Amino acid sequence: MKMQLLEIGSETEQLSACKLSLLLGVFTPTNQVERFLRFARRMLGADQAVLAFHNEPYIWYSSTHGFKAFCSPGETCLSTYFEGQAFIDHQHVQYPNLVQHVSQFGAEAKRYLAFDLRMSDGVSIGQALFFDLHQQCFNPEDIAIVQDFTNSLTHIIELKVDHADLKEMYEQQAALNFSKTKFFQIIAHDLRAPFHGLLGFSEVLAQERETLDESSVQSISEYLYDTAQSTYNLLESLLNWAMAEGGRFIYHPINFELKQSTKIVCDVLNSLAVKKNIQLIDQIEEGIKVCADINMITSVIQNLVSNALKFTPTDGTGQVIITASQSEAGVHISVRDTGLGMSQTQMDQLFQQSVTASIKGTAGEKGTGLGLVLCKRFIDLNHGEIFVDSREGEGTTFNVTLPAATSTHQALTPEQLKTETLKV
Repeated sequence: MKMQLLEIGSETEQLSACKLSLLLGVFTPTNQVERFLRFARRMLGADQAVLAFHNEPYIWYSSTHGFKAFCSPGETCLSTYFEGQAFIDHQHVQYPNLVQHVSQFGAEAKRYLAFDLRMSDGVSIGQALFFDLHQQCFNPEDIAIVQDFTNSLTHIIELKVDHADLKEMYEQQAALNFSKTKFFQIIAHDLRAPFHGLLGFSEVLAQERETLDESSVQSISEYLYDTAQSTYNLLESLLNWAMAEGGRFIYHPINFELKQSTKIVCDVLNSLAVKKNIQLIDQIEEGIKVCADINMITSVIQNLVSNALKFTPTDGTGQVIITASQSEAGVHISVRDTGLGMSQTQMDQLFQQSVTASIKGTAGEKGTGLGLVLCKRFIDLNHGEIFVDSREGEGTTFNVTLPAATSTHQALTPEQLKTETLKV
């Protein structure tokens, strides 16, 4: 068996998986892997050398003919042979086993020397192996110098790993700050727009009341009420989202019947459903219990139902149906509508923190999509899952899975339920 050497940059299509090698610039003019192997070979007087990092697809090979790579032939980790020692030479008890192991990979030689690459916490990240056809043993003084050089290499790797982690954290924070800035720009825009209408029509009522008939006053009053209500809902969602992100929500799981939450939601939103000529159907059966925070789950269901009503046609054929079932995995809740549906792109962006202005509803309702971000946050806090299934023109179904009730929490009494609901 012979090592199948590869030209760097031609057949190394898995190079992206070589995290530590890339940190050492293996594909750049400042290739520290090549420099390390070349210096160590010359110091030891070895003709050939390889360096392998754990869980990387390529092994790096250095000889008098240059620096190349070859595909890892399988289990190349040599950590078990070192037995706590920094290197293995001919005097090590595991030397014969090491020779037998590496000879399987086509490394034909008369002498071998292996170094274990260990981080400061003692964790091995790879090995360097030196070999050739010379008979004499490696010089102990040269081994000590290369050992120091090996320690320097692992220290460099540690610094580079820490730098890469910090850089990634910085980039993530920068992206988050950009998203938050964009988010607040959208919120500010969505708050400013309705206030133009509120100020304009309230000015008409204040200064031109005598010129208006009752029908005009009624129309203006309805507009002012609807605009104030939608603006209030936006502010409430924004406050809840900010509290959830800031960790100010207290997660208080209890056992309660899901019907308690859906009844509250249907009582609140039924008037909106009637106004839009949509059937709001609660098919949740009595006796289905979940272990969750009742305030958060009620808020989630209300957001999902409100969203479904927003995008369901007002021609009298529209339906929003709430169902639930129980299995070993937990309680599965579905809020299904017969509305506009969504594209795959829209579904992919639903629960992202970088909120963008949402599509208008079937009655011209406005929104920012903030409610769905809040839903995702609440479901995560309750150790559940939420996902969406939708097709354009065929409606949307939001699916939520929550932990089933346990025997360690008591369900709320009607009086407690009323008190807890007021805290939402």
